Amino acid sequence: MSSAEGRRLHAVEFARYVSIRLNSNLNAVTQSGGQQMLGIVIPIYNEALILDQLLARTTKAIDQTGIPATVCFVDDGSTDGSLERIREFSHRDPRFRYLSFSRNFGHQTAVMAGLRELNADVYIVMDGDLQDPPELIGEMLEKWRSDYQVVYCVRKNRKENILLRTAYAVFYRILRNVSYIDIPLDSGDFCLMDRKIVDHLRTMKEHNQFIRGLRTWVGFRQIGLPYTREARAGGDSKYDLRRLLSLAYDGIISFSFAPLKLVINLGMAISLISFIAICSIIVAKLVFGIPLVGWTSLAVLILFMGGVQLLTIGIMGEYLGRIFDEVKGRPLYIVRETNLNLPAPLHTDGVLKVSVDSPPGPGNKVQAG
Repeated sequence: MSSAEGRRLHAVEFARYVSIRLNSNLNAVTQSGGQQMLGIVIPIYNEALILDQLLARTTKAIDQTGIPATVCFVDDGSTDGSLERIREFSHRDPRFRYLSFSRNFGHQTAVMAGLRELNADVYIVMDGDLQDPPELIGEMLEKWRSDYQVVYCVRKNRKENILLRTAYAVFYRILRNVSYIDIPLDSGDFCLMDRKIVDHLRTMKEHNQFIRGLRTWVGFRQIGLPYTREARAGGDSKYDLRRLLSLAYDGIISFSFAPLKLVINLGMAISLISFIAICSIIVAKLVFGIPLVGWTSLAVLILFMGGVQLLTIGIMGEYLGRIFDEVKGRPLYIVRETNLNLPAPLHTDGVLKVSVDSPPGPGNKVQAG
């Protein structure tokens, strides 16, 4: 290669480097300065069948907002090719970014990871099954511009089977009655949160998270937005009975002392009944001369007391187990792969350019949250 060709190649590479660095700096200015940035967090777990629909509807929704937006897909250990499809989206449209867990850490952890890792001025959390319609993003932003820091969507109608609808209705009403905070009825994780709300959520390191409860606990001005929750756009629900019960336990135990109070009240009631029974037996023996008989009733009483004791130990053990889970100090999640911290690619004459500072491949890898 001649010296002239070498200088020309060096000049081209230098110009490319400068262009990419300027683009990266402009992105940083956009996110931290003048124009406000919208961040959308979408947890994904084996949703390859509907990702194309999700991309199309989300793209249309954010195009209509008129403000810069970044969509963060949080791949919660998918095994059906969802991550590969998300990578393709990200290559085609730099507004779509992703982070991928090393395994399945759970829906609530995926939501919290997206909120912690994505940098924006206002955040929207929505599920990846299109039961939360992206078309509501514009209305949620209007509420936010009216000085509400949280806009939570309230499910007025659910297009799901009657058993699931009944279970959700019962759970929300039990939770509201036993919780020490006023968690809105029928409000899920589909919501908008101002940056100040997310900053407070980021300080909460608890492992058994219940996002809608934490969101309510933070406070500030909040308002509900009614909507109809559609049926899944495709595939099967990832929330089976076991996961739903686990979420219910997390909600009740994290925001209520009712189980412990129940044990205390039950213990006091049994003690009172036992004291009255003992007094009655003594009076019957000493005053009326009635002999003590009835081994069957004694056996039943012992079994009953044994059951109450096991229930008490179980409830206390649930709280103790969660304390043990916290003091171990493990990270909430491990990120196997992400491109959130890479500069946005440049598109010039249809050619995709990648920063020379960025390593080849799908993204930066392995970090703990």
